[in-house]
Amino acid sequence: MTVPTPNLWPLARTGHRWLQQSKRREGLVDQHRMIWLERGTPGPGRPTVVLLHGFAAMKENWGLWLLHLPRHWHILVPDLPGFGESDYRADASYRYETQAARLRNWLSDLHLDNVHLVGSSMGGAIATILAHKLEPAARSLTVLNSAGIPEHAEVDLEAPFESDRDAVLIPDSLTAVYRMFNSVGNGKPNPSSLAIAGLLGPDLIKRSTAHRHIFADMVADGLAPARYLPRQSIPLQVQWGDRDVITPTRCVDYYRRVTPNADIRLFRGVGHLPMVEVPRRSAKALIDFVHRHQN
Repeated sequence: MTVPTPNLWPLARTGHRWLQQSKRREGLVDQHRMIWLERGTPGPGRPTVVLLHGFAAMKENWGLWLLHLPRHWHILVPDLPGFGESDYRADASYRYETQAARLRNWLSDLHLDNVHLVGSSMGGAIATILAHKLEPAARSLTVLNSAGIPEHAEVDLEAPFESDRDAVLIPDSLTAVYRMFNSVGNGKPNPSSLAIAGLLGPDLIKRSTAHRHIFADMVADGLAPARYLPRQSIPLQVQWGDRDVITPTRCVDYYRRVTPNADIRLFRGVGHLPMVEVPRRSAKALIDFVHRHQN
């Protein structure tokens, strides 16, 4: 007889919110109930920093950053539609463009100014498009190992895009969950990966059908973010781990060619998630960047 694995993540999520001293907010965005964390309040001279997580992830991915980001900042950390505590709808689209439009409407309803967008992986792809659509314009854009960026300069941005990353990013067993966490890190097995796999594994496995749908929508126009890069007029920071096997460092060369004025920070020995693997260093890079561009 198979003993069911308990899903301890909802309890851990509540503890995380309490430790981060953030408030849980809820709203309706394009027929999705969307949940986000908020810390601080908007005000003169106070940046609003919006943190967008990656695929198969959730708002809690930014927990280590919240320990290092200034307490006077106004910070919004959503579970993107389709993920975490926010609604998933089998009849909805989750293309990068569609998600960016949802977040534009969400932020517009909050009537904010002095907004700085930050996105990891899939969140970086969405933030890149959102930065072009947001009004008033964002003050800065920071991406960490962004999806949606070509690995080679000669790639046709309008051609059909294919990806086999779903084999790693959509686990169907605890063993596959452990393999996924090692892949998005620096590739070295470690006790923390095993612990996280045990904590998040049951939830991730339960979401596999939704994740396959969302992944297919992302791939349907997988290079859409790259088409927006030449249009970007706001300050851009690119953070990247040089051991990433999900979005290789060849993508950084694309940024150097298309956005030569970008502030590029390459972290040695780091994989796909700088905000988890080197939170102090990556958070400091963001803090310095936001301070330079908040007025």
